[in-house]
Amino acid sequence: MPLPPKPNPAPSPQQPRATIAVKAKAPSKVVERFFAPCPRGLETVLADELAALDADRIEITDGGVGFSGAFDLGQRACLWSRVASRVLWQLGEAEYRVEDDIYRIARDIDWPHLFAAHHTIRVETNAIRSPLKSLDFVTLKVKDAIVDKFRAAMNSRPSVDTSMPDMRIFVFLTEYKATIYLDLAGEALFKRGYRREGLAAPLRENLAAGMLLLKGWKGDRPLLDAMCGSGTILTEAALIATNTAPGLQRSFSFEKLRFFDASQFRAIRESSPNNIGRLEPGLLFGNDVNPAAIDTTERHLHNVVGATALKGIRLTNQRAETLTRPAENGLLLSNPPYGERMDELATLREWYPQLGAWMKRELAGWTVCFITADRDMPSGLGFKPGKKTPLYNGALDCRLFEFQMYSGSKREPKEKPQGGMPMEHRPGHRERN
Repeated sequence: MPLPPKPNPAPSPQQPRATIAVKAKAPSKVVERFFAPCPRGLETVLADELAALDADRIEITDGGVGFSGAFDLGQRACLWSRVASRVLWQLGEAEYRVEDDIYRIARDIDWPHLFAAHHTIRVETNAIRSPLKSLDFVTLKVKDAIVDKFRAAMNSRPSVDTSMPDMRIFVFLTEYKATIYLDLAGEALFKRGYRREGLAAPLRENLAAGMLLLKGWKGDRPLLDAMCGSGTILTEAALIATNTAPGLQRSFSFEKLRFFDASQFRAIRESSPNNIGRLEPGLLFGNDVNPAAIDTTERHLHNVVGATALKGIRLTNQRAETLTRPAENGLLLSNPPYGERMDELATLREWYPQLGAWMKRELAGWTVCFITADRDMPSGLGFKPGKKTPLYNGALDCRLFEFQMYSGSKREPKEKPQGGMPMEHRPGHRERN
């Protein structure tokens, strides 16, 4: 990092200090270090994404992936990652013992060369096994360091905005080390930009995309969401199938950095390959019992693929257990109701056997996946899951249950002698392993 300009002597009350002009400087290091948090359980999927973007030194941790590369790699990760929640650019890291050590780490970062004083900031601190008693005090010290750095360089300072800041600064503490990051994304990356009405979805977009990638879905087989809600899974599937960058319809915090090259990033956007409007018909199928949910799903799909491709997506409005199979085989991926209240849960437990009977009747040859916080769902359906993957939908601890549906039964029938007595009941019979 370049050295900060030396502060002017203290001005007299009659002559206030003039603002010092700061010239933007691009990152000087050839290799930058980044960290991308993601929904827990999807770390390996995110690592594969970053490897495809030519990231180096990929390190998987609980809840995210560290990686290295040129600064523009961070920009491309914001644009292209379907799974990351944010992309954090590492600005400083050192050992600490007390809060003043962290203040000095933050003070050594050349903040005025990164963004202008009129931009608002928010500082957030997280820790694992830190000996410090108050993370709020650490947050305050880092904010003070940023403000002091600006005051030393110019006659202005950034203000704090905790709801919609221009710049988000993250501090992460381990037992001995403090790391300071600048968030390149701004708003969380699961906010793609196609959800125009501003309503929160029960399933986050990066979790929906991550589940599709976890199950190996790349637009090469039919996909059914039998309880599609606002269409998050279907819309993410449309982005995957058309190879469309998930961040194509939104902006990012790095566009407000002093050294941001708008023409260069415009070229990155325009060179992003996609097949928008060329979605294969008969690939995506959605259903929901609520007609308003179908209307919302249509709007979101229209915002992503357009009116022409939308005609090739079949959306129906009926109970899931009354559907007929849309294709001979494919993937069903749904986020059924969780039943957060006891009366809701009781209703769900009565419904599960009907859903299980439908799966057996209609979905032979399909892979069926449900994400739910209800651990008893498989027993209610009457099937043992082939896989169960722990995932978090926000703070909600869930499981992604997978069922491979076969025609008939996989269980071999018991051998019977001609006399009709079951073989296992005959004297001296031993069960085969």
